[in-house]
Amino acid sequence: MNNCKEIKAHIRMEERYESLSLVFGDNSQLKTKILDAIDEVKAETGQTPFIFDKISNDRPDIQSIYIEFQDDIHREAGEFFTKMLKKLDIDKCEKDT
Repeated sequence: MNNCKEIKAHIRMEERYESLSLVFGDNSQLKTKILDAIDEVKAETGQTPFIFDKISNDRPDIQSIYIEFQDDIHREAGEFFTKMLKKLDIDKCEKDT
């Protein structure tokens, strides 16, 4: 199963900074699935990225969860993001970020 239509993934990479945003709309089950996957990957990797929600009362369709690595000198975020996308059955990211 591919969840690309239900969860839109966006990756942004800059020098020593990486982020993954997962847009799930107003589907609380998808949000729970994403948060569970984050907990699993954190336990597997020992990594502790900065996690935050983007909530919009006016536009529930753009609700999302952001995972950020700041000052990532050794580029360890890639492993975390790969595991996240695999757990969520997402095989591609959106291009327009």
